[in-house]
Amino acid sequence: MSSALEKVVEAVRVLNHDTLSCNRVAANQWLLQFQHSHAAWEVATSLLTTSSLHLLPSDYNFEAHFFAAQILRRKIKSEGCYLNIGVKTDLLNALLLAAQRFSMGPSQLLTQICLALSALLLRMEDQKATIEQLFGSLQKLQVLDNGYIAVLELLTVLPEEVSEDLIGGTSADSQTRSCFKRELLSYTTTVLEFLIAQSERRLDDGLQFHERSRKIIRCLLSWVRADCFSEIQPASLAQHPLLNLVFNSLQISHSFDVAIEVMTELISRYEGLPEIFLCKVQYIKEFLLLPALISRDEKIIIGIASLLSEIGQAAPSLIAEGSNEALLLADALLSCFAFPSEDCEIADSTLPFWCSLAHYILGMEIKNGKRRVSFDVFCPVFSALLDAVLVRAQVDASETERLYIPDGLIYFRSNLEELLVDICQLLGPTSFVTKLFSGGWASSTQSISWKEVEARMFVLNMVSEALVQAGQPFDVSSVMHLVTILSNTKHDALNGLLALVYKTVGEVLGSYSKWFLSIAGPNLRHLLAFCASGIGQPICSKACSSALRKFCEEACSVIHEPQNLEILFWIIEDVERKYIAIEEEEEVVGAITLALSCIPNKDLKKTSLARLISSSYASIHRLIDADVDQSLRQDPAAYTVALNLAVRGFSRLGALFGHLTNPVLREVECEDDTVGTLVGILWPLLEKLFASSHMEHASLSAAACRSLSLAIHSSARYFLALLPQILDSLSTNFRMYQNHDCYLRTAAVAVKEFGHIEEYSSPCMSTFERFNSSASISALTSSYICDQEPDLIEAYASFASTFVTCCPKAVIAASGQLLEFSFQKAAISCTAMHTGAALAAMSYMSCLLDVGLTCMLESDASPCKESLSGVLVNLISRCGEGLISNILYALLGVSAMTRVHKSATILQQLATLCSICERTLWRSMLSWDSLSLWLRSSVQALPSEYLKPGEAEAIIPLWFKALENAALDFLKSAVAAGDNHVHMRGKGGRTLKRIIRDFAESHRTTLASNLNSF
Repeated sequence: MSSALEKVVEAVRVLNHDTLSCNRVAANQWLLQFQHSHAAWEVATSLLTTSSLHLLPSDYNFEAHFFAAQILRRKIKSEGCYLNIGVKTDLLNALLLAAQRFSMGPSQLLTQICLALSALLLRMEDQKATIEQLFGSLQKLQVLDNGYIAVLELLTVLPEEVSEDLIGGTSADSQTRSCFKRELLSYTTTVLEFLIAQSERRLDDGLQFHERSRKIIRCLLSWVRADCFSEIQPASLAQHPLLNLVFNSLQISHSFDVAIEVMTELISRYEGLPEIFLCKVQYIKEFLLLPALISRDEKIIIGIASLLSEIGQAAPSLIAEGSNEALLLADALLSCFAFPSEDCEIADSTLPFWCSLAHYILGMEIKNGKRRVSFDVFCPVFSALLDAVLVRAQVDASETERLYIPDGLIYFRSNLEELLVDICQLLGPTSFVTKLFSGGWASSTQSISWKEVEARMFVLNMVSEALVQAGQPFDVSSVMHLVTILSNTKHDALNGLLALVYKTVGEVLGSYSKWFLSIAGPNLRHLLAFCASGIGQPICSKACSSALRKFCEEACSVIHEPQNLEILFWIIEDVERKYIAIEEEEEVVGAITLALSCIPNKDLKKTSLARLISSSYASIHRLIDADVDQSLRQDPAAYTVALNLAVRGFSRLGALFGHLTNPVLREVECEDDTVGTLVGILWPLLEKLFASSHMEHASLSAAACRSLSLAIHSSARYFLALLPQILDSLSTNFRMYQNHDCYLRTAAVAVKEFGHIEEYSSPCMSTFERFNSSASISALTSSYICDQEPDLIEAYASFASTFVTCCPKAVIAASGQLLEFSFQKAAISCTAMHTGAALAAMSYMSCLLDVGLTCMLESDASPCKESLSGVLVNLISRCGEGLISNILYALLGVSAMTRVHKSATILQQLATLCSICERTLWRSMLSWDSLSLWLRSSVQALPSEYLKPGEAEAIIPLWFKALENAALDFLKSAVAAGDNHVHMRGKGGRTLKRIIRDFAESHRTTLASNLNSF
């Protein structure tokens, strides 16, 4: 062996077998470098075509050969288009020789060689001559010993490679692939004749007959997917020898799955075949399906189910006619659906058929006589299907064991909604519900099958939207009977299946809350008690919380009766003891708040709401008092408990303010001041807490800020006079705890509510200045640092956007330095790998540019530097080059495609501003010359490895022209539409976006391919 070949073989051996990781890493790095070298062509070819490795163990042989085939395939994909015709021809012959040499395996190696061959063929210049030469070579190859195996493999992967050759920076374009595919399909007859001949041969070559049949059918599958039968009439196709081979292969376990794939592909592609295959359903059912059902052969059952389902989906009109064959197919699929497989995959695979058939029948014209026939024929079928659903959807668990639901059953149940709604519409709401409640399963005189009850309640909940829309309330007495039984069940008995039943009944109560309330009357207390018992139980808590919210929303007129209020307060006290999930606790508090806020008696309302928040107030106040009494601080465990209680207290307060009904103001001064009273309780509490050392805890800061945000959002006018203190507390705390982005987010909420009021402009500007001067914001100087603080960037960008959009123009104009600083930070942040942070930064820059465009387009825009227009033009003139440079970097790498639209919008806005300034007094500061200079310097400053040779020279004029057209588009649209939000609507804008998308796509692919390793 040559020295280079020996090194490659040894490196592959070390990579796969050396016990030292450092040696494996070194070998991998060496091989990565080697694959990019020119010598890799010759060495890899030699490895595949010579017998130099006969002294190595067989597994080393395979690894070295497989590595060589991989190298050639990847180099052909990335560099093949640059090879001259002579080198390509020699390489083609070498690969054909290697395919013949390894025709008997290993099969993975032969496949890899054929993939390399396919990639090379796709990159040959004269495709017609290449295909002709290929088939000439294949004729010679197939007569050699075992050569037909290599021919089969190549003919299998070649059509697949043509359609899937999308990996690598120099992939063949769609036109090349389309042309190659057309030339390839011109040899369809030759290929089919070859496959027929191979199917009829009986060879003693060490390859089993069934294995050869499988290879033939797999090759046929590849050509079927390439539309090889597109020119053949369905009637002729039905008699085709290969189709008979495929059909007969259904009886052979070794080739069954591939035969199913071929038939499924044919049915989905060629109209007329479903009718032909429908005639074979009786044979398939009797000789394939029924034996498989008896022997419980799930591989055969799911294959038959997918095939029959495909037949039905391809021709629902044919099935809807209700012929004997159609009913046989439906019955066969019903048997498949009912088969008790553990993961429900078989039943799930038939759902598309049942849905397509139901949709077709429901979509038939009402006056059409065929519809009546279809209804009469298939209603019993769908009724039987509903019975099967009620069995297959059951959770097989006991009432005492720990509940376990297989993932397959969870997925299956989640896919049932569409089918169940269709069945409900076919049978009619009354018949559907009657069927669910039939059988006496809820009678107190007999033992209840809880898994049956759970399945029926699950189905009832699934169709709730359809039944409610139909407007035909059903008799809920059976469900109320379940409510009574479950409410009287001891808490420690709500385990396993019984807990799941409780959850499902809770979901039914929430879905049909109006119907239950309409007949509840004095029984509302029983419904509330049911919810109360379920809240806090791990499985059913969420469902019962949701049902409680529905009852509180829809029973305002009666829920505030004393006995009902006591249950509500008992619920909240119980929730506080049980430590349920915060999200569920917030829903419970929100529901009860809705009920209490509707109490007509003002005094009762105030006392009730005060009672609701009393425990929250106490837990927060206890923490505040810890600054005076240090005993709590000295006990870490007790302090942690107190801290968590305070966090939950703020969560409950936030839920309360988020669900308060704002009082209706009347002209007479008899206003309900309940909300004002609550705000008077909340803010002093928050003010003390913000001034305490406890705010160093992120969870407490987040909970307090969220509570304040919800309160401001729902009750803004009560916080107006407090705005200066609120913003001062938020900005002060942010500078103390700069990793707590919640202060930025809450400040944004406050500015959004009050920023438009000029008398409060000073605290808004002061807050912005404090945020900008913080160390954490000032430290955002690189994409690496930005990726460490994505939440901070999102919160800061959100605040800056709110400031720009909500504050008066005079305030924005007076904030020039603040805006410039924030704009520079946003430009840097848009290069972050974190998508959310980058997009938030881009949104802020686009928002600021939009404000500038609005001012420039207004007829009364002032030309002085102190005007908002002047401030923004000055800002852009100083930051424009940095903006373009950072956007270019944002469009490089694997995350670039998510930034394409925002980048195109920003560049269009920037170009439009330059276009407007071109004909104004601002021309000396901002013009097309400025944009051209920025674009040129930014592109030329990119590292050479980021661009392809000559790409920099091509980008500049291409992008500049696109920017000119996009700006012209924007201005035309703005004048015509009368608004300034017209990005990407015209041809120029769309062209700019396409150019940017192509740039991002090509460089993402290039960078990704450079990172690939073996």
